[in-house]
This record gives sequence, structure tokens and C-alpha cells, in this order.
Amino acid sequence: MSRAYPLVLSVTSGKGGVGKTNVSVNLSARLAAMGRRVVLLDADLGLANVDVLLGLAPMYNLFHLFHEGVDIQSILLETEYGFRILPAASGVADMLSLSTGQKLELLEAMDSLENEVDFLVVDTGAGINDNVLYFNLAVQERLLVVTPEPTSLTDAYALIKVLKNNHGVDRFRVLVNMVPDEKTGRNVFATLYKACDHFLDGVSLDLAGTLPADPALRQAVVNQIPFSAAAPEAPASKAIDAVARRINDWQPSTQLDGNIKFFWKRILFQEQSVA
Repeated sequence: MSRAYPLVLSVTSGKGGVGKTNVSVNLSARLAAMGRRVVLLDADLGLANVDVLLGLAPMYNLFHLFHEGVDIQSILLETEYGFRILPAASGVADMLSLSTGQKLELLEAMDSLENEVDFLVVDTGAGINDNVLYFNLAVQERLLVVTPEPTSLTDAYALIKVLKNNHGVDRFRVLVNMVPDEKTGRNVFATLYKACDHFLDGVSLDLAGTLPADPALRQAVVNQIPFSAAAPEAPASKAIDAVARRINDWQPSTQLDGNIKFFWKRILFQEQSVA
């Protein structure tokens, strides 16, 4: 069953190595299994690896959109897990920082997909570079992936701080990954919540879920298969399914917040029709 309006979600992090891309791939697979039309955009443009996690060898990627005029439909790649990916290039310096024109070109190209997508999952890079900030501004919801490592929390806080203070973003969802148990995950979330509540005025954090450290994840990565498909009964698979079900219930915002969004023309049209 398709949604009346697509929900655009970033999966992001302040620090690399927290399992962000693995979360993106498995969330996409579980949402597709619920009958949703899902596109996963690999927005880690210079260090892309969504295709690697899936064992795919794309003919085209976003480099070809920007530099060779290949259309978005030709770049889209079907997976055997029910969702499509928009792959990016790896090891291409030209992709590390998109120009203003390229940012607008991507948004224009994505507009052609608005009637065939229920969820656009945007797997960003890590940190606070220009591309990471841009993609987090262009989405409706931000899923921030953290782990119990102190550096993961400090870097996540830094990303929240930049987005809030410099761009007015005040709402984040948090997924705590690689935890020994749910209690630890909730404590990690509480630590981040308290820091934001104390130092950043008006930031809203919601816990989207926790994912346990699970041997099934490592083996699935080696085999280039989503862990939720390779080991559906594993604790991590059940946990990501629960997170996907919560996300499936999220309602997309149809309000512009001053930042240019994916499918912004449709949002603008709806605002004008309501007015």
C-alpha cells in the first residue's frame, strides 16, 4: 500500500564506524517487506558503500548524473530485497563537496520520483562537512545513529549543535546501535538527551530504538547480505524490524522550514492549495 505523500529520512551520524550504512540498508529492506516503495540514496558521495554491502556493481552512479548527464531512472538500481538504490561514487574527490548547482540538480532529478516513492532513505556521510549538513537539511526526519562509545556521543552532539545553532534544526530521532542490552541503549540515549537539554535550547530528541551487538551482523556484512534477510530470527533483525515498524507509522511533514527539501515543489504546491 502506497503512502499519500513520501517521507524523506536521513540516517546520519557524527562519527564513522557506528553502523549507519548497515542500518540504512536493513531499514530499507524491512520497510520494503511491509509493502512500501523505498529508494535508498547513498549520500556518502565520496566514500560510498551501499552497493558494496549489497554485493552490487552499478553501471552508473551519481557522478554520472552530475558529470555525464545520465538520468536518474538509469542510475536507479533494483535490489533483490524489494527496494531500489541510488548509488554514489567511491574515491572520487569531485564528489566530496557538491556545488550549489549540483545540489539543486539532484533535487530536480529526484522530483521525477515523487509519485513512485513512499520512503526516501538518505544514508549520509559522517561528521559535519558540507554534504552531511546539506542532506540533513533537505530531509524531513533525521535518524541519528550512535553507539555507547564516548566519542560517538560527543560527535553526535557536535552534529546536533551545528544543525540547531546554524540552521535551526531542532528535532532528531536517535537509534542506539551495538548495545549489550536495551537498558544500556536507553542510558546512552539519556546521556545524549541530558547534554542537549542542558546546553542546547529547544532541541527535541526521541528514542527510535536500540540495536544489540549481534554476531549475525558481522557475518552478513562479510556475505554482502542485509542481516535482516540473512538471519531474520537474530536479535538484531527483530530489533531493526521493530524500528522499521515505528518509522512506518511516522507521518511526513508537509511544511517547509526555510530549507530546500527533497520533493519541495510538491510541498510548496500543497501549502499553496491549503492556503
